[in-house]
Amino acid sequence: MFYALSRWNRHYLLAVIACLAVNWLGDSLDGTLARVRRQQRPRYGFYVDHMVDSFGAVAMMGGLALSGYMHPWIAMGLLLAFLVLSIQSYLATYTLGEFRLSFWSFGPTELRLLLAVGNLALLRWPVVLRGHYRLFDIGGTIGLAGMSLMIVFFTVKNGYRLYCEERIR
Repeated sequence: MFYALSRWNRHYLLAVIACLAVNWLGDSLDGTLARVRRQQRPRYGFYVDHMVDSFGAVAMMGGLALSGYMHPWIAMGLLLAFLVLSIQSYLATYTLGEFRLSFWSFGPTELRLLLAVGNLALLRWPVVLRGHYRLFDIGGTIGLAGMSLMIVFFTVKNGYRLYCEERIR
């Protein structure tokens, strides 16, 4: 919502940073509190946490698409890549018994920090490279390329591993 509102007032980008901080706090505390209280519900927590993350990604990319700071096609591409990486992660959890939240040392915390820094940069420089390219279009394109590479790499890696583990004799 705040990304969409930032189209008319860039200072809403600061509200986005506050929301990213609240999101990080909630995402970090839920499992920790359950462990401290010894009231863990792993399947429920896994399900709810990832559904909330998916809805959050839809809201954030929708807001970015409406903000004017990122081309809507780039925002849709990032959302699609996020959802495909999520599916890859869930399938690997089910088939390999390995849950991976971060890929190549880049996870949700790093993404939140990168977005916060990007928002601060947007306050100062909404357009870069001689006024022709939007900052978040450049960052989004780089992110989309990286996520696409991760999708291909981990799909091939996990597919090959499963192929080797389940050879037909």
